[in-house]
Amino acid sequence: MRITDAVRPRLARAAETVRPRLARLAAAAGPRFARPERPSSPRVPRVARPKAWRFTATAATAGLALAAGVVTAAGPWDSSGQRTAERDRAVALEAARGTDHGGARAHAGTPPRGPQAAPPAASVLTGLGGTATAVRSAPGGKALTGVLDPLLNTPALGRRSAAVVDVATGERLYGTGAGDALTPASTTKIATAVAALSALGPDHRLTTRAVYEPDTKEVVLVGGGDPTLTAREEAHGLAGLRDLAERTAAGLARRGVREVTLSYDTTLYKGGTIHPIGVNPNLAAVTPLMVDEARTDGSTSGPAPRVPDPAADAARTFGDLLKEHGVKATPPGPSKSTTRASTLATVSSPPLAALVERMLTNSDNDLAEALARHTALATGRPADFAGAGEAITARLKQLRLPVKGADVKDGSGLDRRDRLSADLLAALLVKAGDPAHPELRPALTGLPVAGFTGSLAGRYADGAAGVVRAKTGTLTGVNTLAGTVVDKDGRLLAFAFLANGTGGPAAAQSALDEAATALAACGCR
Repeated sequence: MRITDAVRPRLARAAETVRPRLARLAAAAGPRFARPERPSSPRVPRVARPKAWRFTATAATAGLALAAGVVTAAGPWDSSGQRTAERDRAVALEAARGTDHGGARAHAGTPPRGPQAAPPAASVLTGLGGTATAVRSAPGGKALTGVLDPLLNTPALGRRSAAVVDVATGERLYGTGAGDALTPASTTKIATAVAALSALGPDHRLTTRAVYEPDTKEVVLVGGGDPTLTAREEAHGLAGLRDLAERTAAGLARRGVREVTLSYDTTLYKGGTIHPIGVNPNLAAVTPLMVDEARTDGSTSGPAPRVPDPAADAARTFGDLLKEHGVKATPPGPSKSTTRASTLATVSSPPLAALVERMLTNSDNDLAEALARHTALATGRPADFAGAGEAITARLKQLRLPVKGADVKDGSGLDRRDRLSADLLAALLVKAGDPAHPELRPALTGLPVAGFTGSLAGRYADGAAGVVRAKTGTLTGVNTLAGTVVDKDGRLLAFAFLANGTGGPAAAQSALDEAATALAACGCR
């Protein structure tokens, strides 16, 4: 695949960023990650190669089709700021001639290189679809087994399900218990992302409305299932409750109305609002109307205290904002808009592609549950926990993914009853890179980047930073990691490692990180 002129400068910067880390990694790894001897060598035990298995409907060029979407951020920086850390760090490294030697910078007097003068990093650029060198063949199953088995067969990981797949061909290169369905924790969000993008499309937006009931002079705030709706003064590209209040007041003024009964409508969703884990700082009550994810501490991600009734709180805030524009409103109560209501104003979220990236990068549970319910709505199922889980599974089955044993109970992965296999998670990643399904690409571009963003920002500092992109998953006794990596020879691989019954989070996380780092350092042919 030919890299466009617009993308080429970013690839050059990314190559300079990643290359020194790969060099350090290869030097530090030593014999542990060294390329195994040839199969004929008596020093290498014979291990049965896992049965080759190709994921359905994956073009042979899928790995190259990812181009700038996997190792660098595809497209412009999005309005929700998901790639800000990655961008800022890239800029800082560029000022230092693209080098990063454990915090040491290039001499201040060294003139910066222009983009055209950047030295090639063949292994990285080739993995991106560049033409610096020919792409080498995929790693061999026996060699991968020799590298990964010692790292994954550790008591720290308990019961395991693991798979490594060549993205370009869809062939499984390594597997151990790959078809076993285990508790996936937050890697469930990859399934939610693919299902939502498949059902709704990357351009879909979530809309919050204010409508007017002429018979009762009632303004109804209708929840559209957008947890990113914000009441902050600066919306930064999100749907703004302040904008909605201003436009609503203007619409009322045109009707000569300055005093209203205020109500709110949450009938878009069905069923209970409390997740099966109960009240928890990791997510708010699941309702189609909330502002700033019902957070009370001003945070934008991670665990936080939440208001007990997000919809009522959002409506009260909306009423206060109406008063600032000269509209007197009663204390709000629940209601349902009718077909007689006329729309006063609407505000819409960023496109679904951006929401998916935010969900994956921040491991945003509120967004995950919202997108799961919108998937249910789009497929004619009830917008409750059960309907959302059924909708996700149905969409994956429609995409011809290996859903045997899968059981999806929620969109976020907080439910310990969720079950996914390494085969399915790896297949999801391959499908997201399939040129026949460009609508699924945000499921890859939103993955946290090792050493840069999300839950991987503080990991891989001395390892495969910038080369591993993966979603983490953590519950008590559960540690998972699924994503993509460019190996030493520039081959793009998808991997999924699930561990249940882990001995401790630190040891389990370290073991999974070592396995992903080994893939990055491995030629394994």
